[in-house]
Amino acid sequence: MSNSPFELKFDPLTINHLGVRMYSTLPPALAEIISNSYDADASAVSITLIEDKGRPKEIKVTDDGIGLSLDEINEKFLVIGRNRRIDDGNPSVKFGRLPTGKKGLGKLALFGLAKTITILSRKNGKQNEFVLDWDDLNQAAGKYHPKSIQIDQPTPDGNGTTITLTNLKRESPFDCSGLADSLSKIFIFDDTFNLSITSPLGEKIVIDNFRKYNTLDKEFEWDLASTTLIPSDSIYFGKVVGILSTSKKPIAPSSELRGVALFSRGKLVNAREFYSSSTSSHFYQYLTGWISVDFIDLLDEDVISTNRQSIDWDHPEMMELRKFLFEIINKVNSDWRIKRKNSKDLHLQQETGINTVAWINSLPAEMQQQTRQIIESLGGEDALGNFTPVIRALHDLIPEYPLLHWRHLHVGIRERVRNYYINHQYGEAASQGVQIYCEIIRTLTGKTTDGNDLVNGVFGGKPFAVPPNLQLNDLATESKKNIQEGQGHLSRGLVTGFRNPIAHGPIDSSVPAVFSELDCLNVLSLVSYLATRLDGATVNP
Repeated sequence: MSNSPFELKFDPLTINHLGVRMYSTLPPALAEIISNSYDADASAVSITLIEDKGRPKEIKVTDDGIGLSLDEINEKFLVIGRNRRIDDGNPSVKFGRLPTGKKGLGKLALFGLAKTITILSRKNGKQNEFVLDWDDLNQAAGKYHPKSIQIDQPTPDGNGTTITLTNLKRESPFDCSGLADSLSKIFIFDDTFNLSITSPLGEKIVIDNFRKYNTLDKEFEWDLASTTLIPSDSIYFGKVVGILSTSKKPIAPSSELRGVALFSRGKLVNAREFYSSSTSSHFYQYLTGWISVDFIDLLDEDVISTNRQSIDWDHPEMMELRKFLFEIINKVNSDWRIKRKNSKDLHLQQETGINTVAWINSLPAEMQQQTRQIIESLGGEDALGNFTPVIRALHDLIPEYPLLHWRHLHVGIRERVRNYYINHQYGEAASQGVQIYCEIIRTLTGKTTDGNDLVNGVFGGKPFAVPPNLQLNDLATESKKNIQEGQGHLSRGLVTGFRNPIAHGPIDSSVPAVFSELDCLNVLSLVSYLATRLDGATVNP
């Protein structure tokens, strides 16, 4: 190994503390390799999981990035703690990417997974290959010369890097789908950056932004580009982008989708949370999404933790960011409740055929609140199917404009005055009711007169020596004769005492300028009573 041109300089404890202990699972460790590929302007990264019987497991990560020359391997890759933001701070040549790496510790993640790491990198027609060995590294004293396999060998292949992990520390079988899900939550992907996994059986899984939420039954979505969420005069306008979503049903905690994740330069910097000290509202069971806050990488002070799972929220600027994020989520919470209610009302209408909003608005003021509380409390937000029969029953008990129905008005009168009544034209509704009553009399008798001229005489009077024009019963008893005579008196009183004053207009204070709903219902009740008596009447010449 002493003839190897490769040299790794380090503090022996660094490898153990920052490599093995921090990256003992596949997703975060592989994420560090993928980040290196992203920074190398790769457009495609493929992970191949090898698990043949009788053969040790392997993991191979290949990219089509710019690769590394011999000098760059020594001066960049094999230097622990190199700040790539300072050394390579300019946007990349091909895609204009800013570096995601900052602490120069990502390469140590490889030792959390394997004891043997082989790196093959191609650049400008030459390739170099070397091996990092965990046991040899532990025996080194601050300087380690990895075993060289190829040094500046010509290659017809294009630029790129392949990292092969062997002598793996894990014994359990690879969970390809689970690994794909986990990696999808660590990065934001676009058309210039593609990631895939090939399983031991040769099945290829494409990892993209859609995979993050493939188990989410999404109901609503908010784009932070909307000025309703971030006003144009906000200091965060144009600096913060993202998508927040809510599901139709509570998100299972095991899905790891509850909450909003923060990303910077396409990579996770803060695990999902709600940026609030109080999360008792059930809204938080439905919320998920991501927000990109690239500007935090431009701060003089590093506020991102080494494992990229949290931000230093005690930093003054991060405290302001947290407050802003809380305000955004509060706005979404309020809008969600409105959208949720409207959606619930629509669903309920589709299930029952009842427009609950219009129905409740048609009720008397003292009934509206109680009815609304009953509907809101029945079964909770996710039990429409369970309580729709109850809603139907409640609607039957309390229909639209219940006072109009509860009077049990003559159907021929109620339906014809309905539009006047629901538009609060109570005087017109009552007046129309009387006119309809007169119309019924004309239809039965064939008379063409109106008002008192019409009702006088059609019901006759005692002793009924001549059968009345409209005979309600057989007049065989005194009570029956009273009913017949009373129909005439009530009809004349209705026309004289109500219809005529209204028809001729309010001429003095004895005629109300505005009739109340109760006035209207009282008149319609009398009209309905009289009209119902005519349903079985006999018409005499």
